[in-house]
Amino acid sequence: MFKPADLFDLSQTAHAALFEGCEYAWEALARLRAHLEQTLRPARLGRCAAGAWIGPDVFLGEGTVVEDGATIKGPAWIGRDCTIRQGAYLREHVIVGDGCLVGHASELKHSVLFNRCEVPHFNYVGDAILGFRAHLGAGVIVSNLKLTPGNVTVEVDGRPFDTGLRKFGALVGDHAQVGCNAVLNPGSILGRGALIYPGVNWRGYLPPQLIAKNKAAVEVVTRRPRTT
Repeated sequence: MFKPADLFDLSQTAHAALFEGCEYAWEALARLRAHLEQTLRPARLGRCAAGAWIGPDVFLGEGTVVEDGATIKGPAWIGRDCTIRQGAYLREHVIVGDGCLVGHASELKHSVLFNRCEVPHFNYVGDAILGFRAHLGAGVIVSNLKLTPGNVTVEVDGRPFDTGLRKFGALVGDHAQVGCNAVLNPGSILGRGALIYPGVNWRGYLPPQLIAKNKAAVEVVTRRPRTT
Protein backbone atom coordinates (compact mmCIF):
# COMPACT_ATOMS: atom_id res chain seq x y z
CA MET A 1 0.00 0.00 0.00
CA PHE A 2 2.84 2.39 0.82
CA LYS A 3 5.52 0.91 -1.41
CA PRO A 4 7.06 3.36 -3.89
CA ALA A 5 5.40 1.65 -6.86
CA ASP A 6 2.00 1.82 -5.13
CA LEU A 7 2.11 5.62 -5.20
CA PHE A 8 4.51 6.63 -7.95
CA ASP A 9 5.38 5.83 -11.56
CA LEU A 10 9.13 5.43 -11.11
CA SER A 11 9.70 5.94 -14.83
CA GLN A 12 8.67 9.58 -14.25
CA THR A 13 11.80 10.53 -12.35
CA ALA A 14 15.48 10.48 -13.22
CA HIS A 15 16.14 9.39 -9.64
CA ALA A 16 14.39 6.03 -9.41
CA ALA A 17 17.54 4.66 -7.74
CA LEU A 18 16.59 6.66 -4.67
CA PHE A 19 13.70 4.25 -4.10
CA GLU A 20 15.50 0.96 -4.74
CA GLY A 21 15.01 -1.46 -1.86
CA CYS A 22 12.56 0.80 -0.01
CA GLU A 23 9.77 -1.14 1.66
CA TYR A 24 7.94 2.12 2.37
CA ALA A 25 8.17 5.13 0.07
CA TRP A 26 9.01 7.53 2.91
CA GLU A 27 12.32 5.70 3.42
CA ALA A 28 13.63 7.53 0.34
CA LEU A 29 13.59 10.78 2.34
CA ALA A 30 16.25 9.43 4.69
CA ARG A 31 18.42 8.62 1.65
CA LEU A 32 17.96 11.92 -0.16
CA ARG A 33 21.00 13.74 1.20
CA ALA A 34 23.39 10.87 0.45
CA HIS A 35 21.84 10.37 -2.99
CA LEU A 36 22.52 13.97 -3.98
CA GLU A 37 26.04 13.84 -2.58
CA GLN A 38 26.77 10.83 -4.78
CA THR A 39 25.02 11.85 -8.00
CA LEU A 40 24.90 15.65 -8.20
CA ARG A 41 27.14 17.25 -10.82
CA PRO A 42 26.59 21.02 -10.71
CA ALA A 43 25.82 22.68 -14.05
CA ARG A 44 23.66 25.48 -15.42
CA LEU A 45 22.16 24.39 -18.71
CA GLY A 46 19.02 26.50 -18.33
CA ARG A 47 18.48 30.25 -18.23
CA CYS A 48 18.79 32.27 -15.02
CA ALA A 49 17.71 35.89 -14.64
CA ALA A 50 20.38 38.25 -13.37
CA GLY A 51 18.52 38.72 -10.10
CA ALA A 52 18.24 35.01 -9.28
CA TRP A 53 20.55 33.53 -6.65
CA ILE A 54 21.90 30.06 -7.41
CA GLY A 55 24.17 28.20 -5.00
CA PRO A 56 27.27 26.28 -6.11
CA ASP A 57 25.77 22.80 -5.66
CA VAL A 58 22.93 23.09 -8.16
CA PHE A 59 22.18 21.34 -11.44
CA LEU A 60 19.80 23.11 -13.83
CA GLY A 61 18.55 21.16 -16.84
CA GLU A 62 18.15 22.38 -20.40
CA GLY A 63 15.18 24.64 -21.05
CA THR A 64 14.66 25.48 -17.39
CA VAL A 65 14.01 29.14 -16.57
CA VAL A 66 14.80 30.66 -13.17
CA GLU A 67 13.15 34.06 -12.81
CA ASP A 68 14.43 37.17 -11.11
CA GLY A 69 14.31 36.99 -7.30
CA ALA A 70 14.27 33.19 -7.04
CA THR A 71 16.73 31.47 -4.70
CA ILE A 72 18.07 27.94 -5.14
CA LYS A 73 20.31 27.26 -2.17
CA GLY A 74 21.18 23.64 -2.93
CA PRO A 75 22.24 20.96 -3.02
CA ALA A 76 19.51 20.71 -5.65
CA TRP A 77 18.86 18.93 -8.92
CA ILE A 78 16.39 20.68 -11.24
CA GLY A 79 15.31 18.88 -14.42
CA ARG A 80 14.58 20.09 -17.92
CA ASP A 81 11.94 22.61 -19.02
CA CYS A 82 11.03 23.74 -15.52
CA THR A 83 9.89 27.19 -14.45
CA ILE A 84 11.13 28.55 -11.12
CA ARG A 85 9.18 31.74 -10.65
CA GLN A 86 10.03 35.00 -8.94
CA GLY A 87 10.35 34.68 -5.17
CA ALA A 88 10.58 30.87 -5.07
CA TYR A 89 12.93 29.47 -2.41
CA LEU A 90 14.48 26.03 -2.89
CA ARG A 91 16.46 25.02 0.18
CA GLU A 92 18.76 22.08 0.88
CA HIS A 93 18.35 18.63 -0.69
CA VAL A 94 15.71 19.17 -3.33
CA ILE A 95 15.02 17.20 -6.51
CA VAL A 96 12.67 18.71 -9.09
CA GLY A 97 11.74 16.61 -12.14
CA ASP A 98 11.24 17.62 -15.75
CA GLY A 99 8.51 20.08 -16.71
CA CYS A 100 7.77 21.19 -13.14
CA LEU A 101 6.52 24.54 -11.91
CA VAL A 102 7.64 26.08 -8.63
CA GLY A 103 5.82 29.33 -8.23
CA HIS A 104 5.95 32.68 -6.51
CA ALA A 105 6.68 32.55 -2.76
CA SER A 106 6.74 28.75 -2.77
CA GLU A 107 9.33 27.03 -0.59
CA LEU A 108 10.75 23.52 -0.99
CA LYS A 109 12.89 21.79 1.60
CA HIS A 110 14.30 18.24 1.53
CA SER A 111 11.75 17.08 -1.01
CA VAL A 112 11.36 15.21 -4.30
CA LEU A 113 9.07 16.27 -7.14
CA PHE A 114 8.40 13.80 -9.93
CA ASN A 115 7.99 15.06 -13.50
CA ARG A 116 5.34 17.69 -14.28
CA CYS A 117 4.50 18.58 -10.69
CA GLU A 118 3.00 21.98 -9.95
CA VAL A 119 3.69 23.89 -6.75
CA PRO A 120 2.60 27.24 -8.13
CA HIS A 121 1.53 29.78 -5.50
CA PHE A 122 2.48 30.43 -1.85
CA ASN A 123 3.18 26.80 -0.99
CA TYR A 124 5.41 25.20 1.64
CA VAL A 125 6.60 21.66 0.94
CA GLY A 126 8.81 20.15 3.61
CA ASP A 127 10.24 16.61 3.69
CA ALA A 128 7.80 15.33 1.10
CA ILE A 129 7.54 13.40 -2.16
CA LEU A 130 5.12 14.58 -4.86
CA GLY A 131 4.31 12.15 -7.65
CA PHE A 132 3.91 12.55 -11.41
CA ARG A 133 1.57 15.45 -12.28
CA ALA A 134 0.68 16.07 -8.64
CA HIS A 135 -0.75 19.56 -8.11
CA LEU A 136 -0.96 21.83 -5.07
CA GLY A 137 -3.40 24.71 -5.09
CA ALA A 138 -2.50 28.19 -3.88
CA GLY A 139 -1.56 28.38 -0.22
CA VAL A 140 -1.25 24.63 0.40
CA ILE A 141 1.03 23.80 3.33
CA VAL A 142 2.78 20.44 3.69
CA SER A 143 3.63 20.46 7.39
CA ASN A 144 6.64 18.32 8.27
CA LEU A 145 7.12 18.51 12.05
CA LYS A 146 4.88 17.36 14.90
CA LEU A 147 4.12 19.76 17.73
CA THR A 148 4.81 16.95 20.20
CA PRO A 149 8.12 15.08 20.66
CA GLY A 150 8.92 11.92 18.74
CA ASN A 151 9.00 10.61 15.19
CA VAL A 152 6.14 10.95 12.73
CA THR A 153 3.90 7.86 12.65
CA VAL A 154 1.51 6.53 10.03
CA GLU A 155 -1.22 3.95 10.40
CA VAL A 156 -0.25 0.55 8.99
CA ASP A 157 -2.66 -2.37 9.40
CA GLY A 158 -4.68 -0.35 11.88
CA ARG A 159 -1.76 0.48 14.16
CA PRO A 160 0.60 3.47 14.49
CA PHE A 161 3.88 2.74 12.73
CA ASP A 162 7.05 4.67 13.53
CA THR A 163 8.52 5.96 10.27
CA GLY A 164 11.85 6.67 11.93
CA LEU A 165 11.61 10.25 10.69
CA ARG A 166 11.39 13.22 13.00
CA LYS A 167 10.49 15.35 9.97
CA PHE A 168 8.14 13.88 7.39
CA GLY A 169 5.54 15.92 5.54
CA ALA A 170 3.62 13.90 2.96
CA LEU A 171 3.60 11.42 0.12
CA VAL A 172 1.36 12.73 -2.67
CA GLY A 173 0.66 10.07 -5.28
CA ASP A 174 0.62 10.47 -9.06
CA HIS A 175 -2.13 12.81 -10.36
CA ALA A 176 -3.29 13.67 -6.82
CA GLN A 177 -4.51 17.22 -6.25
CA VAL A 178 -4.76 19.39 -3.15
CA GLY A 179 -7.10 22.39 -3.15
CA CYS A 180 -6.24 25.95 -2.14
CA ASN A 181 -5.31 26.65 1.49
CA ALA A 182 -5.49 23.00 2.53
CA VAL A 183 -3.02 21.65 5.10
CA LEU A 184 -1.39 18.23 4.92
CA ASN A 185 -0.30 17.34 8.44
CA PRO A 186 2.89 15.35 9.10
CA GLY A 187 2.76 11.82 7.73
CA SER A 188 -0.12 12.41 5.31
CA ILE A 189 -0.31 10.00 2.38
CA LEU A 190 -2.50 10.57 -0.70
CA GLY A 191 -3.06 7.68 -3.12
CA ARG A 192 -2.92 8.06 -6.88
CA GLY A 193 -5.59 10.42 -8.17
CA ALA A 194 -6.81 11.37 -4.67
CA LEU A 195 -8.29 14.83 -4.21
CA ILE A 196 -8.33 17.13 -1.17
CA TYR A 197 -10.90 19.94 -1.28
CA PRO A 198 -9.85 23.55 -0.57
CA GLY A 199 -9.44 24.44 3.08
CA VAL A 200 -9.34 20.86 4.38
CA ASN A 201 -7.04 20.13 7.32
CA TRP A 202 -5.95 16.61 6.40
CA ARG A 203 -4.25 13.93 8.46
CA GLY A 204 -3.59 10.28 7.60
CA TYR A 205 -4.10 8.17 4.47
CA LEU A 206 -6.50 8.99 1.63
CA PRO A 207 -6.80 5.97 -0.70
CA PRO A 208 -6.54 6.29 -4.50
CA GLN A 209 -9.30 8.10 -6.40
CA LEU A 210 -11.11 9.24 -3.25
CA ILE A 211 -12.09 12.82 -2.40
CA ALA A 212 -11.81 14.49 1.00
CA LYS A 213 -14.44 17.24 1.30
CA ASN A 214 -14.83 20.02 3.81
CA LYS A 215 -18.49 20.14 4.84
CA ALA A 216 -18.28 23.20 7.08
CA ALA A 217 -21.56 25.10 6.98
CA VAL A 218 -21.72 28.50 5.33
CA GLU A 219 -24.32 30.99 6.59
CA VAL A 220 -25.81 33.52 4.17
CA VAL A 221 -27.56 36.58 5.63
CA THR A 222 -29.07 39.79 4.27
CA ARG A 223 -26.66 42.68 4.10
CA ARG A 224 -27.72 45.73 6.06
CA PRO A 225 -28.12 48.89 3.97
CA ARG A 226 -25.65 51.68 4.50
CA THR A 227 -27.00 54.63 6.48
CA THR A 228 -24.60 57.23 5.17
